[in-house]
Amino acid sequence: QVQLVQSGGGLVQPGGSLRLSCVLSGSALWDYDLGWYRQAPGNQRELVARFIRGGTTSYGDSVKGRFTISADNAKNTVYLQMNSLKPEDTGVYYCSIERTAWQKWGRGTQVTVTS
Repeated sequence: QVQLVQSGGGLVQPGGSLRLSCVLSGSALWDYDLGWYRQAPGNQRELVARFIRGGTTSYGDSVKGRFTISADNAKNTVYLQMNSLKPEDTGVYYCSIERTAWQKWGRGTQVTVTS
């Protein structure tokens, strides 16, 4: 059974950092495109970062230069390093593994940026 288990969210002050982790079990991470998405209250889920098989990365405009997506195939884990956090980064963050016309989500982890 393919599962994604997330960890690493929490409460942080503006300007702080967090690292989110997402461990895949039941399959091999290298076989998928990877993504991090977030959803703030009242908003639609939006793309934060993607990691395409082969190593290409892309980011939402609001996080470029501050967030970094990475993958460790040996640990079957995808990470999201978040630096210089802002209150508008607050939301529930979801990892995903993706193939054409197929996507599986983690359960989400709350990130709250507040002073």
